[in-house]
Amino acid sequence: MDRHSPTPENPWLALRNLTPARIALGRTGISLPTGAQLDFQYAHAQARDAVHLPFDHASLRQQLSERGRDSLLLRSAASDRHQYLQRPDLGRRLHEDSAQQLRAHAQANPGGVDLAIVVADGLSALAVHRHTLPLLTRFDEQAAADGWSRAPVVLVEQGRVAVADEVGELLGARMTVMLIGERPGLSSPDSLGLYFTYAPKVGLTDAYRNCISNVRLEGLSYGMAAHRLLYLMREACRRQLSGVNLKDEAEIQSLESDDSGNKNGNFLLGEG
Repeated sequence: MDRHSPTPENPWLALRNLTPARIALGRTGISLPTGAQLDFQYAHAQARDAVHLPFDHASLRQQLSERGRDSLLLRSAASDRHQYLQRPDLGRRLHEDSAQQLRAHAQANPGGVDLAIVVADGLSALAVHRHTLPLLTRFDEQAAADGWSRAPVVLVEQGRVAVADEVGELLGARMTVMLIGERPGLSSPDSLGLYFTYAPKVGLTDAYRNCISNVRLEGLSYGMAAHRLLYLMREACRRQLSGVNLKDEAEIQSLESDDSGNKNGNFLLGEG
């Protein structure tokens, strides 16, 4: 210990360069150093703010329009944020006015669609604000060649994952993709989750969905998320299912699949 400092030297400090996890925080006597305690309180405040941040759907709709994408604004059966947080079941169903709006849209556009993209604030509108447009840009670039018909992007206030099932069923969509703000962590208040469902209908459980999580600048990249999502969609159409019976086996250029042709899943096991 430096006799001029009350904080002992921390030999694990170098590990903090490798992870955002709260490790090697040090101590002052039997307590955390002031800096570590303040950092924790700041991260906790960011997580709380993300949960309660209002969904800026007007700005998102405008940006989608500028990119040539139509959108529909709906709301769940939860009347406000307070009820949404206390009654998860209400966030899983549309308000009757919104359901009727979708029925009218489906009647005006009969025949159904291949894909319905649903965007909901979830537990972090911050994640939706930051990552929806960049992700959709990368997704559209890769999906254009597949020729899938798409419904307007559906924005749902106070929505949870399962609300996409009702949206997909009312629109007659073969597949739905839900983009939703995930529950904030103390190092990730802006994590976006993707939930993919084949043949959506009201009443499905999470076993019928595939999840791609932690989409953000410090987590899974937009390009990687779009690549995995496209793989799941193509395989779902081929096998006519999604969820626990559909595994994400998308080939990704990495140490497990390098230029030398090693495809055995572990670069350490390549032929000598």
